[in-house]
Amino acid sequence: MSAEMLRIEGLQAWYGESHILHGVDLTVNEGEVVCLLGRNGAGRTTTLRAIVGLTGARQGSIRIHGEEAIRLPTHKVARLGVGYCPEERGIFSSLSTEENLRLPPVTAAGGMSIDEIYEMFPNLKERAGSPGTRLSGGEQQMLAVARILRTGARLLLLDEISEGLAPVIVQKLAEMIRTLKSRGYTIMLVEQNFRFAAPLADRFYVMEHGRIVQQFEQRELSDNMAMLHEFLGV
Repeated sequence: MSAEMLRIEGLQAWYGESHILHGVDLTVNEGEVVCLLGRNGAGRTTTLRAIVGLTGARQGSIRIHGEEAIRLPTHKVARLGVGYCPEERGIFSSLSTEENLRLPPVTAAGGMSIDEIYEMFPNLKERAGSPGTRLSGGEQQMLAVARILRTGARLLLLDEISEGLAPVIVQKLAEMIRTLKSRGYTIMLVEQNFRFAAPLADRFYVMEHGRIVQQFEQRELSDNMAMLHEFLGV
């Protein structure tokens, strides 16, 4: 069995007075791709944000490589080797592609070099001098993911990275995830695009109303399609 990279127990989270997560329990093992499924508003993005300390109040336990992180500020969570790619991407429009890549600090050993990133993302090498505003949606998404690979993060939290992108770009992102998994990265996906996530994930968690309501492995996917249709309409 692989070592646990992430263990969440009884996680509750709030935005102001809004109670969003109501006792989330899940584990992610080292080298796995795990997907959080659920309708909009189920609490999937809040779960990722809670892991890195970007929600309001939190209660429960978040252990990263066995270290309790529930009370750590975001910059210290990053130093545990966690990289978060938000849905809004956060590309700096006034900076070039390469300046965006070089901006985040290295927070852990083993981050990819610029040359390694350009080898994985040849589109970004071609656009190295282009301002962030000139990149296509797909190129911006590649840049958002590539940026956290420089930091040394080994646990990648990826929020809706396929949203709104052309099928050919979505296919490239799927290839990227397979490559990262083959290199030992651990990946937690939040995805609305079930067809994108289904062949990539080793395990699935289904969320509803701020709780995990079902979990299953890739080999059990066909047996759970009726349940997924009920919860997700897939």
